[in-house]
Amino acid sequence: MATDRSELTSYEYRQIRARILAASDVCIVCGHGAADAVDHIHPVSKGGARKDPDNLGPIHGVAGCPVCLRKCNSEKSDRPLAEVVQLRTSVDWFAGP
Repeated sequence: MATDRSELTSYEYRQIRARILAASDVCIVCGHGAADAVDHIHPVSKGGARKDPDNLGPIHGVAGCPVCLRKCNSEKSDRPLAEVVQLRTSVDWFAGP
């Protein structure tokens, strides 16, 4: 089944992507920084909005997470975020010193 992904190259989508990554680079799957892509929280294939900024979040793309080495976007695939096993650690890395 071929899916039309032409919105990924549109100017509007690239602007939304840039705004999301400028606001936060913390991955919605693993919680580590340096996310380099955005992904749909509720997949388009399951009825999610294609260009709604509220349906997009930062995620580690092809290169993966530099901290936990997960391929977050590949692991999420076309599942809703609620169905993805998110990283849980015993340390709150974002709490500060």
